[in-house]
Amino acid sequence: MLGVTLAVTAGAVLDGIAKAAAILIVPPLLLGVIARIKARFAGRVGPPLLQPYHDLRKLLAKGSVVSRTTTWVFLAGPAVSLVAVLLAAAVVPIGDGRALWSFEGDFILLAYLLGLARYATMAAALDTGSSFEGMGAAREATFACIAEPAFVLGLLALARATGSLSLSTFLGPAITHVWAEESASLVLVAAGLLLVLLAENSRIPVDDPATHLELTMVHEVMVLDHGGPVLGVVLYGAAVKLFVFAALLVRIAIPIAAPAHLAWPAFLGGLVAVAAGIGVIESTLARLRLPYVPALLLSACLCCALALVLLAR
Repeated sequence: MLGVTLAVTAGAVLDGIAKAAAILIVPPLLLGVIARIKARFAGRVGPPLLQPYHDLRKLLAKGSVVSRTTTWVFLAGPAVSLVAVLLAAAVVPIGDGRALWSFEGDFILLAYLLGLARYATMAAALDTGSSFEGMGAAREATFACIAEPAFVLGLLALARATGSLSLSTFLGPAITHVWAEESASLVLVAAGLLLVLLAENSRIPVDDPATHLELTMVHEVMVLDHGGPVLGVVLYGAAVKLFVFAALLVRIAIPIAAPAHLAWPAFLGGLVAVAAGIGVIESTLARLRLPYVPALLLSACLCCALALVLLAR
């Protein structure tokens, strides 16, 4: 009996280590996949898949210049944002459908952690006293006011469909039964969360992460004054945030929880597929004019709200 208990404990420890390693290591790879897909569409070879890792290593090895007009908020913002998104990744089911940390109502904590990460980035941008960065923070806050309701409505629809308030439950094996009975609602939720992913991670058609024109940027304009290790923390935090949203989509679309030798490859393959899909979207669509972005996010709200209505009938 003791041997069985020790084996179970050792298995749980190894599973936790694997999930923590995936959260820490995989996110920059998604950025590499997106860049490679976009390069292929443009007829170029493109950067190596591991280029984001090299970029982070170079940034962390550099020095940093901080404006004298800033306060401790400027340096604390990226750190708080990174910690918040890492904690958010810890409550999202990955791999076999279980999270590192789960409890009833943890999806509400997920929404709050992502909101805290956004607030910390905006506060650091406003702390510089730059009108351009303040403009980016204002846009980020405006879009978040519409994206957050869509995100919460999508999670509420999943909770209603599975009868659970824990991410590890309603994004675990239980969701396979929902696909058999309420597939239309899950498709609507997935579509709404995809639009939220593009908005929250400042991807086309909401924002162009490759542009350097301050008048059209949202996220990138908020980090113009960051450099060196601080910029590395910002970029890594953005990659982890993308990982969180991609993991949610993968758990909805590919709810494989067992056996383990299929669950992990399916999950990692799904992440790569989501990143490739983002690359295709950014290669085939143009960036929307700012007045049209709220309409796009409202469509995400409508998709998730309609899914909730269909489940409540």
